[in-house]
Amino acid sequence: MKAIVCEKHGPPDSLVVKDLPSPRAGAGEVVVSVRAASVNFPDVLIIENKYQFKPPLPFSPGSELSGVIKEVGEGVSGWRGGDRVMAFTTYGAFAEEAKIEATRLARLPAKMSFEEGAAFVLTYSTSDHALRDRAALSAGETLLVLGASGGVGLAAVEIGKALGARVIACASSGEKLAVCREHGADETIDYAAEDLRDRIKTITDGKGLDVVYDPVGGLYTELAFRSIAWRGRLLVVGFAAGEIPKLPLNLALLKGASVVGVFWGDFARREPKQFAASLRQIAAWYEAGKLRPHVSQTFPLTRAAEALKLMAARKVKGKIVLTVP
Repeated sequence: MKAIVCEKHGPPDSLVVKDLPSPRAGAGEVVVSVRAASVNFPDVLIIENKYQFKPPLPFSPGSELSGVIKEVGEGVSGWRGGDRVMAFTTYGAFAEEAKIEATRLARLPAKMSFEEGAAFVLTYSTSDHALRDRAALSAGETLLVLGASGGVGLAAVEIGKALGARVIACASSGEKLAVCREHGADETIDYAAEDLRDRIKTITDGKGLDVVYDPVGGLYTELAFRSIAWRGRLLVVGFAAGEIPKLPLNLALLKGASVVGVFWGDFARREPKQFAASLRQIAAWYEAGKLRPHVSQTFPLTRAAEALKLMAARKVKGKIVLTVP
């Protein structure tokens, strides 16, 4: 099989395409013939050795895929060869075949394409865990989504609407915000051209934000937190801007507010029953037409470096997906 391989840590151009032996399924594992694999920001970090999980070299990046089961290992029940699946892998998805723990699989809905399936689990389950579990977002509350045109951002916009919240989407261009409106955002803020705090004050009539969903970090985190309402919740999802912000904690005290960490990978590992329930919920929302994965571009697997460079430059709207013939 062909695979994209990180032999030494570095930028996307340092990746190589190699022919490797096909994997074999061990106990509790399956081998999936990959049809599509999505590109996520952690994939950029992991090849540069900047992610919290550090696989030994050499390895294939890629944390999310869809495809067809090729082989089922000993002790695996409920799955068989030919089943259409989607899965998260932490790494290893950028290959024609991938060996995966059976507990990391989900069935691909009948109406869902392989491209949509590869763009579904990580982003939507992350945002579902963040908004329903960690923030307890309820109908009628106001949700601000930073970096709203990205994969997890658009997922948060759609799930916020599914929960009955008023959603304010923030992004750095009118083009990106147009995509957010297509996915249900009630209000938008171009934080490259508008004053974030002034716009929040105007949109909320001075009441502030109930929940801030922040996968970006950097300077906008504190600005959004200063606009949070009494008992508001700031969701710390990631740091796509590259800078981990330092918040004045007196703000949390004065507003009775919470700073809430969202570590989806450990949630899925530590709380498998809750993770399975999350997958069932987002699948139900998809079947009901409330969730629509936005795949803005596709590349063949061998052009993974190009896709990763677009992600690193924050030029992606929704998700980029690599496809395997």
